[in-house]
Amino acid sequence: MQQNNILISVKNLTKTYGKGNLAARVLDLKHLEIMEGDFISVTGPSGCGKSTLLNLLSALDRPSGGDIFFRGENIVGLNETALCKYRKAKIGFVFQSHHLIPSLNALKNVLLPALTTGNGFPGRARELLGMVGLAGKERRLPGQLSGGEQQRVAIARSLIMDPDLILADEPTGNLDTASGEIILDLFKRLNRLGKTMIMATHDPQVAGACGRIIRLRDGRIVSDSRL
Repeated sequence: MQQNNILISVKNLTKTYGKGNLAARVLDLKHLEIMEGDFISVTGPSGCGKSTLLNLLSALDRPSGGDIFFRGENIVGLNETALCKYRKAKIGFVFQSHHLIPSLNALKNVLLPALTTGNGFPGRARELLGMVGLAGKERRLPGQLSGGEQQRVAIARSLIMDPDLILADEPTGNLDTASGEIILDLFKRLNRLGKTMIMATHDPQVAGACGRIIRLRDGRIVSDSRL
C-alpha cells in the first residue's frame, strides 16, 4: 500500500560508540525518507548499522547527531517521558528473540503494552491472536508454543496499540524456513492493511519480498530501490 505522505524523515543522522581514539561511527545517514505504506527491508552485512537504525527510529536509543522527524516532529529533542509516549503510541517493535514473559500466557503477553490503558483491550488482543493464526491458544504459555508461534504472539503484541510503524529486527532469523514464510506472509498482509513496515534482515530472499530495499554498508546507504 503506497501513499504519498512522509512518515519519517532523517537528516544527518549519526551514531558513534566510544570516545577518542576508540570512537567508532556505526551509522551515518545524510538523508532518508520513509513514506506511509512503505514495506522496507534494511539489509547488509553484520555490523552495517541495520539494528542501530531501527533502535534510533523507535527511540530505543538516542543518536549522536542529526534529526529524526516523525510526521514533522523532531523526536530527537523530546524528553524521556515524551519518548515513552512516542514508543507506546506510534511504534510496534518485533525482535529477533520474541522477548515473551515465560510465566504469562499468550493473551497476557499481547496485553502487556496496554496494561496502563482503559478497557477493551482484552477483546482486541484476542482478535489479534486470531489474525496471526493463534485462535484457541490464548491461554498457552510461551513454552507450550513453537518458535514461529511465539514470534506471532510478539507480532500481535506489537499491534495492540495500533501503531503507525512496525519495526522488525531479523524477525525470521531464529526460525525454520516454513515458520519464516508464515511470518513474512503475515507482514505482507499487515502492509496491505495499511501498516508501514521496516524490517532488518540479512536474508536476500526475505529482503526481496519487500517493496523497497535499503542496503547499508559501514553505516551508510549504498542503494535504495523500489521493486
